[in-house]
Amino acid sequence: MFLPNSPTLAQALERPGLTVVICFCAAWCDACKAYQPKYEALGQQHPDICFIWADIEDYPELLGDEDVENFPTIAIVQDHQVRFMGTILPHIEHLSRLIQTMQTPGQPQRSGLPEDLIEQLKTLSQTS
Repeated sequence: MFLPNSPTLAQALERPGLTVVICFCAAWCDACKAYQPKYEALGQQHPDICFIWADIEDYPELLGDEDVENFPTIAIVQDHQVRFMGTILPHIEHLSRLIQTMQTPGQPQRSGLPEDLIEQLKTLSQTS
């Protein structure tokens, strides 16, 4: 699992055909605190996917025009296109199933996330 300012994130984001799963969270959120270790464990089960944990108060620019009203809020980006953006129940099994579904090619989801989200993450990871 990466944080947006991780120096190794930029390199990880260079892989072609990469799937990125971003969990938008908040440090004060108890559900997020309980969800984080499960999210990290899921990331270890999928080494081909880039899992990012982004605190919305530290990195609000990653949300663009999106509002986070509940946690966890998940974004799944494939080939620089948003395939999913939304809140899910804080049960890791739900995210696991969603990831399996996203492995099937399909249309990107419309969202208010910045179009250059992956580029912003690369820049953040290089500035630390």
